[in-house]
Amino acid sequence: MTGRVDAPLKVTGEARYGADHIFPGMVYGYLVLSTIAHGRVEAMDVTAAKSAPGVIAVYTPFDPLALSKPISFIGETWVPLQDTEVAYYGQVIGFVVAETFEQARDAAMLVDVTYQVLPAVTSLTGGMADAEDPPGSGDESPAVLELLADGVASIEDAFAASPVVVDATYSTAAQNHAPMEPHSGVAVWQDGVLTVYSGNQASNMQAGELASALGLQPEQVHALNPFVGGAFGGKGRTSAPAFLAAAAARALGRPVKAALAREQVFTATAGRASTVQRLTLGADEHGTLIAVRHDSWCSTAMDRSFVESTGRGTSGQYYATPNLSLSQKIVPLNLPPTTFMRAPGEAPGSFALESAMDELAIALNMDPIELRTRNNSTAPIGSDLQWSSKHLDECFRVGADRFGWARRTAGGRTEGDWLVGMGVASALFPTVRFPASVEVTLRADGTAVVSTSGADPGTGLLTVLAQVGGESLDIAVDRVVPQLGDSTYPPGGMSGASSATVSAGTAVMIAAAQVIDDLLGLASAPGAPFDGVEVSYESGTVVGDGRALTFGELLHALGRESLSATGSSAPGEELTKHSFSSFGAQFCEVRVHRWTREARVTRLLGVYDAGRIINEKTARSQISGGMIWGVSAALHEALEFDANGRPANGDFAGYLLPVNADIPDIDVEFLSYPDTLHNTIGARGLGEIGVVGLAAAVANAIYNATGVRVRHIPITIEDLLVD
Repeated sequence: MTGRVDAPLKVTGEARYGADHIFPGMVYGYLVLSTIAHGRVEAMDVTAAKSAPGVIAVYTPFDPLALSKPISFIGETWVPLQDTEVAYYGQVIGFVVAETFEQARDAAMLVDVTYQVLPAVTSLTGGMADAEDPPGSGDESPAVLELLADGVASIEDAFAASPVVVDATYSTAAQNHAPMEPHSGVAVWQDGVLTVYSGNQASNMQAGELASALGLQPEQVHALNPFVGGAFGGKGRTSAPAFLAAAAARALGRPVKAALAREQVFTATAGRASTVQRLTLGADEHGTLIAVRHDSWCSTAMDRSFVESTGRGTSGQYYATPNLSLSQKIVPLNLPPTTFMRAPGEAPGSFALESAMDELAIALNMDPIELRTRNNSTAPIGSDLQWSSKHLDECFRVGADRFGWARRTAGGRTEGDWLVGMGVASALFPTVRFPASVEVTLRADGTAVVSTSGADPGTGLLTVLAQVGGESLDIAVDRVVPQLGDSTYPPGGMSGASSATVSAGTAVMIAAAQVIDDLLGLASAPGAPFDGVEVSYESGTVVGDGRALTFGELLHALGRESLSATGSSAPGEELTKHSFSSFGAQFCEVRVHRWTREARVTRLLGVYDAGRIINEKTARSQISGGMIWGVSAALHEALEFDANGRPANGDFAGYLLPVNADIPDIDVEFLSYPDTLHNTIGARGLGEIGVVGLAAAVANAIYNATGVRVRHIPITIEDLLVD
């Protein structure tokens, strides 16, 4: 099994992340954040700050840097210091630059801000009465979707005809990505070209946003992010420190480094929305679904820039039903913005749906796995495009046998002072492919280079590129040098939506085929070593007329250092023939202490149908990480705000995340069904499905152990302190 190619650099500390870069004459920036949740900045007295030791410049909305809002395919990106409006506590309103980080930080504390304070809306439940349809709702993207069987007049009539109905409301907390690497930017201008070192999920997109924001031509910006310390949506856009460092470096003529303090990450970046979801399920006595209704509300920023859609990717796809009603509302709040966060929509949506399915199984006195398999969908509800490949039933069969599901009893079991229960949930995450280009270069030293501008935020993409490159060129993996995170490389798509492997991997195959064709053409050209001979390629060697030369030897003979070709891949007609997704079954065992009500996850198993697994080690790591995220959502993680919009736990002391003692050994099993209907590599998305359904499996296990149904996450000791 191929190990991570970047592991030696990371474990020895030689991997250089964005903020690790230092340049002669570099100065340091520190962000000033708002201390109100809603209002306007009326004045900023920067006299004391400018007089502080080492301070070079202080920028505010009244004395801003030259920046404008860029627009990309994921929408408009917010840029700081453009106006005096304050929409949430912790919004960037100033930037202090000094000779040292400490001088900039200390001077930032001296900036005196005068506000006009306006009323703030900070509660999702408190604002639901004024909920809105999402922006852009219309015929093409309705806020309400209703599909009814022939002869059924309304969804209410469908429930009235259902012998068994479950109707409950669930809620999920706001979260922050809390990446190991805080957002940062190091900017250097030289000869009219800006170079920025900043952790991001797509270097070419970051370069494009910076060029747009700074009024530059694309070729004037060089973005570098070969190593990214955690992302999963939190670094999909250019960060405030990167924008400010770039603009300040241009204004001052010196390299500038800016990095968020850990506490600033919780407000100066975007996170996951909080949600409220009402699920109503109707079934016949045998457990066949008759009707499903999923009404959703999510928080969003005051600019209404992101919608955490929880129904369409869950209730709209998981289970076959003749009657379906989905609705989505947003509640704009004076809280930090929301954005994509690992399995956006599917993670919170699956908690609600899979909890409701567990409640329905109990109402039917039916095994929860049997209920799920009985209603297994063959396509998204209302779609004629069937799943290209789906083996979820097998996931449940394999998982049930491996986990010992047959030993589960309706009321759990007791072991000493511990109440033990098991829970299960389905997992589904769509497989998508972004347009991507990759360059493959054969070198005279016998090695090959695979280059694309995408990013590896710990996902293992760098290793996958080496493997697919070696496989496509028919050479050993250790002869392939993968390169990522440089905007001068061909645009490799975004490391997001669980798309990187299938997007970049298919482009690698195309580029490799092209460079081999080009190599063979050179080999048999007039004056070449195989002049006029019919040649072929195998195992990195050109063969013809009883002779053989490795591609390195051939390039030497031709007097060439290298030969390159670029391959591009994009979604095509497959989208008109099938629906695509990865699937999984999540199993969880918990122990709840009889007296203290402490809940401990003691066993986890995930069985996944995710197409071809390119590298089992990195795939297992991805899935295990996602399952840990699910435990965190279920038992630990919630970003809390007081009535004034101030984060109550915006640091690692208060924002609870699981540690080693909270996580048991994680068992992961992959089914082996390559999906070549979606892409030639046969893989499907894997990075996010691990978190989907896991929180529900934990909650369902807690119910099985204690008989206490908790319909919100995270679940705390207080929730289980009942008579």
